[in-house]
Amino acid sequence: MVNSYDYVEIPKPQVIVNASDDLEYLKSESLEKIKQFKYWMRSRRYGESTIKTYTDSLETFLRYFAHKPINEITNEDLINFNNRYILANSFSSSYQNQIVNAVKLFFKSIEDKKLQPELIMRPKTEKKLPNVLSKEEIKQILNAPSNIKHKAMLSLIYSCGLRRSELLNLKLKDIDSKRGLIIIKQSKGRKDRIVPLSPKILEMLRDYYTSFKPKEWLFEGQSGKGQYDEGSLQKVLKQSVEKTKINKPITLHWLRHSYATHLLENGTDLRYIQEILGHSRSTTTEIYTHVSTKGIQNVISPFDNL
Repeated sequence: MVNSYDYVEIPKPQVIVNASDDLEYLKSESLEKIKQFKYWMRSRRYGESTIKTYTDSLETFLRYFAHKPINEITNEDLINFNNRYILANSFSSSYQNQIVNAVKLFFKSIEDKKLQPELIMRPKTEKKLPNVLSKEEIKQILNAPSNIKHKAMLSLIYSCGLRRSELLNLKLKDIDSKRGLIIIKQSKGRKDRIVPLSPKILEMLRDYYTSFKPKEWLFEGQSGKGQYDEGSLQKVLKQSVEKTKINKPITLHWLRHSYATHLLENGTDLRYIQEILGHSRSTTTEIYTHVSTKGIQNVISPFDNL
Protein backbone atom coordinates (compact mmCIF):
# COMPACT_ATOMS: atom_id res chain seq x y z
CA MET A 1 0.00 0.00 0.00
CA VAL A 2 1.37 3.40 -0.95
CA ASN A 3 1.34 6.08 1.73
CA SER A 4 1.47 9.85 1.33
CA TYR A 5 5.25 9.95 1.86
CA ASP A 6 6.13 7.68 -1.08
CA TYR A 7 7.03 9.03 -4.47
CA VAL A 8 4.98 7.57 -7.28
CA GLU A 9 6.13 7.85 -10.87
CA ILE A 10 3.15 8.91 -12.99
CA PRO A 11 2.73 9.85 -16.63
CA LYS A 12 2.27 13.36 -17.90
CA PRO A 13 -1.01 14.73 -16.44
CA GLN A 14 -4.13 14.36 -18.50
CA VAL A 15 -7.63 15.65 -17.96
CA ILE A 16 -8.84 14.36 -14.59
CA VAL A 17 -12.58 13.99 -14.21
CA ASN A 18 -13.04 12.57 -10.69
CA ALA A 19 -11.46 15.35 -8.65
CA SER A 20 -8.79 15.06 -5.98
CA ASP A 21 -9.22 11.32 -5.22
CA ASP A 22 -7.60 10.55 -8.57
CA LEU A 23 -4.53 12.70 -7.95
CA GLU A 24 -1.27 11.03 -6.98
CA TYR A 25 0.41 11.11 -3.57
CA LEU A 26 3.18 13.58 -2.88
CA LYS A 27 6.82 12.84 -2.31
CA SER A 28 8.48 13.98 0.92
CA GLU A 29 10.00 17.12 -0.66
CA SER A 30 6.57 18.47 -1.55
CA LEU A 31 5.16 17.59 1.87
CA GLU A 32 8.00 19.49 3.49
CA LYS A 33 7.29 22.53 1.28
CA ILE A 34 3.64 22.48 2.32
CA LYS A 35 4.74 22.35 5.95
CA GLN A 36 7.04 25.34 5.40
CA PHE A 37 4.16 27.23 3.80
CA LYS A 38 1.93 26.47 6.79
CA TYR A 39 4.59 27.70 9.23
CA TRP A 40 5.13 30.85 7.15
CA MET A 41 1.41 31.69 7.24
CA ARG A 42 1.27 31.08 10.99
CA SER A 43 4.25 33.38 11.50
CA ARG A 44 2.31 36.06 9.61
CA ARG A 45 -0.72 35.38 11.85
CA TYR A 46 -3.06 34.11 9.16
CA GLY A 47 -6.28 32.65 10.60
CA GLU A 48 -6.33 28.87 11.08
CA SER A 49 -9.24 28.45 8.67
CA THR A 50 -7.30 30.37 5.99
CA ILE A 51 -4.19 28.28 6.65
CA LYS A 52 -6.14 25.05 6.24
CA THR A 53 -7.85 26.29 3.07
CA TYR A 54 -4.56 27.40 1.50
CA THR A 55 -2.58 24.29 2.45
CA ASP A 56 -5.34 21.99 1.16
CA SER A 57 -5.46 23.99 -2.08
CA LEU A 58 -1.68 23.87 -2.49
CA GLU A 59 -1.64 20.13 -1.83
CA THR A 60 -4.20 19.57 -4.61
CA PHE A 61 -2.10 21.63 -7.02
CA LEU A 62 1.19 19.88 -6.14
CA ARG A 63 -0.44 16.45 -6.33
CA TYR A 64 -1.47 17.23 -9.89
CA PHE A 65 2.18 17.91 -10.71
CA ALA A 66 3.64 15.14 -8.54
CA HIS A 67 5.75 14.04 -11.52
CA LYS A 68 7.50 17.39 -11.72
CA PRO A 69 10.01 19.16 -9.40
CA ILE A 70 8.44 22.20 -7.76
CA ASN A 71 11.14 24.57 -8.98
CA GLU A 72 10.29 23.62 -12.58
CA ILE A 73 6.60 24.51 -12.36
CA THR A 74 5.79 27.42 -14.69
CA ASN A 75 2.98 29.79 -15.61
CA GLU A 76 2.08 27.42 -18.42
CA ASP A 77 1.59 24.64 -15.86
CA LEU A 78 -0.76 26.86 -13.87
CA ILE A 79 -2.80 27.55 -17.02
CA ASN A 80 -2.91 23.83 -17.86
CA PHE A 81 -4.00 23.00 -14.32
CA ASN A 82 -6.80 25.52 -14.61
CA ASN A 83 -8.00 24.09 -17.93
CA ARG A 84 -7.44 20.38 -17.34
CA TYR A 85 -8.40 20.10 -13.69
CA ILE A 86 -10.52 23.01 -12.46
CA LEU A 87 -12.54 23.68 -15.62
CA ALA A 88 -12.63 20.01 -16.69
CA ASN A 89 -14.23 19.13 -13.35
CA SER A 90 -16.59 22.15 -13.45
CA PHE A 91 -15.39 23.41 -10.08
CA SER A 92 -16.81 26.72 -8.86
CA SER A 93 -15.22 30.08 -9.50
CA SER A 94 -14.64 30.53 -5.76
CA TYR A 95 -12.72 27.23 -5.63
CA GLN A 96 -10.70 28.30 -8.66
CA ASN A 97 -9.75 31.61 -7.06
CA GLN A 98 -8.96 29.87 -3.79
CA ILE A 99 -6.42 27.51 -5.38
CA VAL A 100 -4.88 30.13 -7.64
CA ASN A 101 -4.42 32.55 -4.73
CA ALA A 102 -2.84 29.83 -2.58
CA VAL A 103 -0.43 28.81 -5.35
CA LYS A 104 0.52 32.42 -6.02
CA LEU A 105 1.27 33.08 -2.34
CA PHE A 106 3.25 29.84 -1.97
CA PHE A 107 5.56 30.53 -4.87
CA LYS A 108 6.09 34.13 -3.81
CA SER A 109 6.75 33.39 -0.13
CA ILE A 110 8.49 29.99 -0.16
CA GLU A 111 9.95 29.55 -3.63
CA ASP A 112 10.78 33.24 -4.22
CA LYS A 113 9.31 32.84 -7.67
CA LYS A 114 6.49 34.82 -9.19
CA LEU A 115 3.75 33.04 -11.08
CA GLN A 116 1.26 35.14 -13.01
CA PRO A 117 -2.28 33.99 -12.23
CA GLU A 118 -3.56 37.01 -14.16
CA LEU A 119 -2.82 34.94 -17.29
CA ILE A 120 -5.82 32.84 -16.30
CA MET A 121 -9.16 34.25 -17.35
CA ARG A 122 -11.04 34.20 -14.07
CA PRO A 123 -14.84 34.23 -14.10
CA LYS A 124 -16.74 37.03 -12.47
CA THR A 125 -17.62 36.39 -8.85
CA GLU A 126 -21.13 35.06 -8.47
CA LYS A 127 -23.42 37.57 -6.80
CA LYS A 128 -25.80 35.64 -4.62
CA LEU A 129 -28.31 37.06 -2.20
CA PRO A 130 -28.09 35.92 1.44
CA ASN A 131 -30.63 33.36 2.58
CA VAL A 132 -33.10 34.90 5.00
CA LEU A 133 -35.82 33.33 7.14
CA SER A 134 -38.98 35.04 8.28
CA LYS A 135 -39.36 35.99 11.94
CA GLU A 136 -41.98 33.28 12.34
CA GLU A 137 -39.60 30.64 10.94
CA ILE A 138 -36.83 31.86 13.25
CA LYS A 139 -39.20 31.63 16.22
CA GLN A 140 -40.14 28.04 15.32
CA ILE A 141 -36.50 26.97 15.03
CA LEU A 142 -35.40 28.63 18.28
CA ASN A 143 -38.32 27.14 20.20
CA ALA A 144 -37.76 23.63 18.82
CA PRO A 145 -34.96 22.41 21.17
CA SER A 146 -36.08 21.03 24.54
CA ASN A 147 -32.50 21.24 25.85
CA ILE A 148 -31.79 24.72 27.31
CA LYS A 149 -28.16 24.53 26.14
CA HIS A 150 -29.17 23.87 22.55
CA LYS A 151 -31.83 26.57 22.70
CA ALA A 152 -29.33 29.09 24.13
CA MET A 153 -26.72 28.40 21.43
CA LEU A 154 -29.09 28.87 18.50
CA SER A 155 -30.77 31.85 20.14
CA LEU A 156 -27.45 33.57 20.81
CA ILE A 157 -26.35 33.16 17.17
CA TYR A 158 -29.55 34.81 15.95
CA SER A 159 -29.94 37.45 18.68
CA CYS A 160 -26.37 38.74 18.23
CA GLY A 161 -25.70 37.89 14.57
CA LEU A 162 -22.76 35.66 15.43
CA ARG A 163 -20.70 33.49 13.16
CA ARG A 164 -20.46 29.82 14.16
CA SER A 165 -16.83 30.15 15.24
CA GLU A 166 -17.61 33.28 17.24
CA LEU A 167 -20.20 31.44 19.30
CA LEU A 168 -17.91 28.47 19.97
CA ASN A 169 -14.99 30.73 20.95
CA LEU A 170 -16.97 32.67 23.55
CA LYS A 171 -15.76 32.47 27.13
CA LEU A 172 -17.70 33.33 30.28
CA LYS A 173 -15.62 36.47 30.75
CA ASP A 174 -16.73 37.74 27.32
CA ILE A 175 -20.27 38.30 28.60
CA ASP A 176 -20.65 41.77 30.09
CA SER A 177 -24.07 41.45 31.73
CA LYS A 178 -23.91 44.83 33.47
CA ARG A 179 -23.48 46.73 30.21
CA GLY A 180 -25.56 44.31 28.16
CA LEU A 181 -22.72 43.48 25.76
CA ILE A 182 -20.77 40.55 24.36
CA ILE A 183 -17.11 41.04 23.51
CA ILE A 184 -16.15 39.15 20.35
CA LYS A 185 -12.38 38.69 20.40
CA GLN A 186 -10.07 38.15 17.44
CA SER A 187 -12.76 37.11 15.00
CA LYS A 188 -12.55 37.27 11.20
CA GLY A 189 -9.77 39.65 10.20
CA ARG A 190 -8.36 39.36 13.74
CA LYS A 191 -10.62 42.12 14.98
CA ASP A 192 -12.31 42.61 18.34
CA ARG A 193 -15.81 44.05 18.48
CA ILE A 194 -18.77 44.38 20.83
CA VAL A 195 -22.34 43.39 20.12
CA PRO A 196 -25.49 44.27 22.08
CA LEU A 197 -26.93 41.58 24.36
CA SER A 198 -30.69 41.70 24.77
CA PRO A 199 -32.22 41.30 28.25
CA LYS A 200 -34.25 38.35 26.96
CA ILE A 201 -31.20 36.37 25.82
CA LEU A 202 -29.32 37.34 28.99
CA GLU A 203 -32.10 35.79 31.06
CA MET A 204 -31.89 32.61 28.96
CA LEU A 205 -28.11 32.47 29.43
CA ARG A 206 -28.56 32.73 33.20
CA ASP A 207 -30.99 29.79 33.15
CA TYR A 208 -28.51 27.83 31.05
CA TYR A 209 -25.64 28.67 33.41
CA THR A 210 -27.64 27.51 36.43
CA SER A 211 -28.25 24.13 34.76
CA PHE A 212 -24.81 23.47 33.22
CA LYS A 213 -22.36 25.66 35.19
CA PRO A 214 -19.65 25.99 32.48
CA LYS A 215 -16.20 26.84 33.84
CA GLU A 216 -14.27 28.56 31.03
CA TRP A 217 -15.95 28.35 27.65
CA LEU A 218 -19.52 29.61 27.52
CA PHE A 219 -20.56 26.41 25.75
CA GLU A 220 -18.44 23.41 26.68
CA GLY A 221 -18.41 19.90 25.27
CA GLN A 222 -20.34 17.00 26.75
CA SER A 223 -17.43 16.03 28.98
CA GLY A 224 -17.37 19.53 30.44
CA LYS A 225 -13.93 20.15 28.98
CA GLY A 226 -13.00 22.23 25.96
CA GLN A 227 -15.22 23.99 23.48
CA TYR A 228 -18.46 22.64 22.14
CA ASP A 229 -17.93 20.66 18.95
CA GLU A 230 -18.65 22.35 15.64
CA GLY A 231 -20.24 19.26 14.14
CA SER A 232 -22.48 18.81 17.18
CA LEU A 233 -23.70 22.41 16.85
CA GLN A 234 -24.66 21.77 13.24
CA LYS A 235 -26.60 18.68 14.35
CA VAL A 236 -28.46 20.78 16.91
CA LEU A 237 -29.66 23.07 14.13
CA LYS A 238 -30.53 20.17 11.84
CA GLN A 239 -32.62 18.47 14.50
CA SER A 240 -34.37 21.73 15.34
CA VAL A 241 -35.25 22.39 11.70
CA GLU A 242 -36.57 18.83 11.31
CA LYS A 243 -38.93 19.41 14.23
CA THR A 244 -40.38 22.51 12.58
CA LYS A 245 -41.05 20.78 9.25
CA ILE A 246 -39.52 23.78 7.44
CA ASN A 247 -38.37 22.38 4.11
CA LYS A 248 -35.27 24.52 3.47
CA PRO A 249 -31.51 23.70 3.50
CA ILE A 250 -30.95 25.95 6.52
CA THR A 251 -27.42 26.51 7.85
CA LEU A 252 -26.21 28.33 10.96
CA HIS A 253 -25.20 31.30 8.78
CA TRP A 254 -28.83 31.75 7.76
CA LEU A 255 -29.51 32.85 11.36
CA ARG A 256 -26.87 35.57 11.06
CA HIS A 257 -28.25 36.72 7.70
CA SER A 258 -31.76 36.78 9.12
CA TYR A 259 -30.64 38.83 12.13
CA ALA A 260 -29.05 41.48 9.91
CA THR A 261 -32.08 41.65 7.61
CA HIS A 262 -34.54 41.89 10.49
CA LEU A 263 -32.46 44.68 12.04
CA LEU A 264 -32.65 46.57 8.77
CA GLU A 265 -36.39 46.03 8.51
CA ASN A 266 -36.75 47.37 12.06
CA GLY A 267 -35.09 50.62 10.95
CA THR A 268 -31.57 50.10 12.30
CA ASP A 269 -28.97 52.21 10.47
CA LEU A 270 -26.71 50.27 8.11
CA ARG A 271 -23.61 51.71 9.79
CA TYR A 272 -24.59 50.10 13.10
CA ILE A 273 -25.38 46.79 11.41
CA GLN A 274 -21.96 46.86 9.74
CA GLU A 275 -20.26 47.41 13.08
CA ILE A 276 -22.28 44.73 14.88
CA LEU A 277 -21.59 42.13 12.17
CA GLY A 278 -17.90 43.03 12.00
CA HIS A 279 -17.87 43.82 8.26
CA SER A 280 -14.78 45.68 7.04
CA ARG A 281 -16.60 47.23 4.09
CA SER A 282 -20.01 48.85 3.96
CA THR A 283 -20.68 47.18 0.59
CA THR A 284 -20.75 43.80 2.36
CA THR A 285 -23.52 45.00 4.66
CA GLU A 286 -25.46 46.72 1.88
CA ILE A 287 -26.36 43.36 0.35
CA TYR A 288 -29.07 43.03 3.02
CA THR A 289 -30.93 45.93 1.43
CA HIS A 290 -31.62 43.59 -1.49
CA VAL A 291 -33.40 40.99 0.67
CA SER A 292 -35.17 43.29 3.10
CA THR A 293 -38.92 43.48 2.57
CA LYS A 294 -39.10 46.96 4.06
CA GLY A 295 -40.52 49.31 1.45
CA ILE A 296 -40.75 46.76 -1.34
CA GLN A 297 -43.91 45.30 0.16
CA ASN A 298 -45.56 48.69 -0.35
CA VAL A 299 -45.05 48.49 -4.10
CA ILE A 300 -48.38 47.79 -5.76
CA SER A 301 -48.26 45.61 -8.84
CA PRO A 302 -50.05 47.07 -11.90
CA PHE A 303 -51.67 43.63 -12.20
CA ASP A 304 -53.82 44.51 -9.15
CA ASN A 305 -55.28 47.49 -11.02
CA LEU A 306 -56.33 45.62 -14.12
